[in-house]
Amino acid sequence: MDYRITATRKDGPDPDYRIDAFKVNGTWYTIGQMIGFIRDGYRFTVEAAGRIVNVVLKQHPRTLRWYLTTEADGFPPNNLLALPND
Repeated sequence: MDYRITATRKDGPDPDYRIDAFKVNGTWYTIGQMIGFIRDGYRFTVEAAGRIVNVVLKQHPRTLRWYLTTEADGFPPNNLLALPND
């Protein structure tokens, strides 16, 4: 079963522009919780411009910090950044 992310809480337009929380089925989850869910096998998607795009877990090469992004779909930027900042 896939779960749809519908909004995010971003920490602001600073250089790392980190997403701190994700809204799924009306409930907010932290980045740490979402990373845990994905590691446990849960799958998440976002809808962007009428397309459904999978969310994936990646590790930043320099900081080694884990983060969520979307699969490449030919439309930059990361579709999570385009979700409402609720």
